[in-house]
Amino acid sequence: MKIATFNINGIKARHVALIDWLKEAEPDVVLLQEIKSVDEGFPRELFEDLGYSVETHGQKSFNGVAILSRLPLEDVTRGLAGDESDEQARWIEATVVGTRAVRLCGLYLPNGNPVEFDDEDRPVASGKYGYKLGWMERLRLRATELLALEEPVVMAGDYNIIPQDEDAAKPDAWARDALALPESRAAFRKILNLGYTEAFRARVNGPGHYSFWDYQAGAWNRNNGIRIDHLLLSPTAADLLRDCVIDREIRGREKPSDHVPVWIEIDA
Repeated sequence: MKIATFNINGIKARHVALIDWLKEAEPDVVLLQEIKSVDEGFPRELFEDLGYSVETHGQKSFNGVAILSRLPLEDVTRGLAGDESDEQARWIEATVVGTRAVRLCGLYLPNGNPVEFDDEDRPVASGKYGYKLGWMERLRLRATELLALEEPVVMAGDYNIIPQDEDAAKPDAWARDALALPESRAAFRKILNLGYTEAFRARVNGPGHYSFWDYQAGAWNRNNGIRIDHLLLSPTAADLLRDCVIDREIRGREKPSDHVPVWIEIDA
């Protein structure tokens, strides 16, 4: 089973590029982020014509997540538990049924910027940064619950977390950014420490591997990127892992997203 995550940065602007990639890569399941569309505005027929079923959790102009699957989907749920007042569309779950069932979670973790710092130059957990940290704690709680399932679990998406300095071409430029602050990285490690495996680092070591390049300042041409799109696997899913690949060349195509697909292949 080939499972991909892809922050598409607007489905209306990128659907042609997405379709081209789907035809080439032939993933079984794709978890999309930043579709920037309400559910009824998502061009589902374009993907149904390719053999994909479509599940969305949309929001007008911002955020939004979706699942495209060539395999049956069951028990689809939307929204991350823990805050009934949170109206942002950032989480979708479903069970995909191949030769075995796999629980999939597609997520678009909050960016968290701008960050305010106190008089001792410590980040203040309020505003957008407070929302990010609170969302990550809710994610940790859900990740804990998911470990109790008897099926493999894959939590994939745009985490807006640079896990280590080697995951940025210029780490000093991100030192005071919400994506790389020690508190953000610690919250990410808390999830990993539950027993999850970060798929890419289970297969590839070392610097120079990125999944996002800003549109500004020639970041793509300079390879000034960061790695923020991750697939976290429960122990039973990690045992099935064959490979994890970043399709970086997609970033150099016409009208690209600022992210590229990252995919795993598992025995399922």
